[in-house]
Amino acid sequence: MQVKCVIRDVGKYVGQTVIIGCWLHNIRSSGKIQFLQLRDGTGFIQAVAVKSELPEEVWDSAKSLSQESSLYLTGIVREEPRSASGFELTLMHIDIIQLTTDQYPITPKEHGVDFLMDHRHLWIRSPRQRAVLIIRDQIIKAIREFFAEHGFVCVDPPILTPSSCEGTTNLFHTKYFDEDAYLSQSGQLYMEAAAMALGRVYSFGPTFRAEKSKTRRHLIEFWMIEPEMAFVEHEESLHIQESFVTHIVSSVLEHCSLELKTLERDLSKLESIKGPFPRIHYDQAITYLQENGHEIKWGDDFGAPHETAIAENYETPVFITNYPTELKAFYMKPDPSRPDVVLCADMIAPEGYGDIIGGSQRIDDPALMEQRFSEHELSQDAYRWYLDLRRYGSIPHSGFGLGLERTVAWICGLDHVRETIPFPRLLNRLYP
Repeated sequence: MQVKCVIRDVGKYVGQTVIIGCWLHNIRSSGKIQFLQLRDGTGFIQAVAVKSELPEEVWDSAKSLSQESSLYLTGIVREEPRSASGFELTLMHIDIIQLTTDQYPITPKEHGVDFLMDHRHLWIRSPRQRAVLIIRDQIIKAIREFFAEHGFVCVDPPILTPSSCEGTTNLFHTKYFDEDAYLSQSGQLYMEAAAMALGRVYSFGPTFRAEKSKTRRHLIEFWMIEPEMAFVEHEESLHIQESFVTHIVSSVLEHCSLELKTLERDLSKLESIKGPFPRIHYDQAITYLQENGHEIKWGDDFGAPHETAIAENYETPVFITNYPTELKAFYMKPDPSRPDVVLCADMIAPEGYGDIIGGSQRIDDPALMEQRFSEHELSQDAYRWYLDLRRYGSIPHSGFGLGLERTVAWICGLDHVRETIPFPRLLNRLYP
């Protein structure tokens, strides 16, 4: 009896005949044997066609296939230890859906980045890009799983907003009928409101930064995960962040072994990710950098070289805590014992991937929040609703934001975030 299945599940049907809808990824011939490399989105598998065992028309059909031709293939599942999946197919029959007549643009030869980005809609079919997107999906599953298990409620903030979250100018402007509006750069302020209603919440959605940056860590459009937690202070928030990241990494290790192998990822680097993570006060970080040849002074922000220099000392992520108040956003709570720094932390990933999380305890004192509004020249009319959160039942609360694409880049060991999202939006790139 023939069974229709996907490549991912062929191990359930060893010795049986299956039908798989697939595309031809590659083909090679050794005289009277053809080796068809097939993909169906769930995985890759090799089908072996032996001329002496096939009707002539089936052999000729296999021989006529061109790269990315689509077909239904009927074959017998065999165990094959040399295969990455552990299985292969003995070809019995082919029904061609479409025989590609134009040469497929992406060939085994080397292509430049611009060429591959112009053909991103096809590039994502390759084994490496598929592996990245499968791992991205698993990271998303792990994120939602962690929050569900820890009592968080998913809340969706607006994408169109009347003002900036952090008072910056890196905003995409649009018109909202007869008003000015902006694409969201963060859902955090709205999550604070949601936390006052629901306790522990998180948002998971796209954010937009109009930064003219070309670094390997930056995208114009990216996805942020932003939890906010009522009655949680700074120290407890750090513990939650540690548990959150270790859960994500362990989930990928458990479910994506084939994809990590495809990427040739050093698993030992990920297997060492266990909490608690080390913590360095901003003061200590400045001293360390100065002693190691970096021209930096207290009050300066850290760039990529500084974060990398610090992270090189650790196999796990490291927290840099208590940045100067003047460097951070208006809503971050000052350290009660030292008002020139705030109760915040950036989590720096190892291996030079920079900060993947930024978080803080939020100001809960109404008078101090109004003072911050004046210092940052923020409109009380635009933010009246945010001030209401401090007027009506203010409480200690904390939150953080994790950048999905930087996290994917780190876990996959990628050189650039452009491979971490299906269709990246970069400076000067809006196609495809």
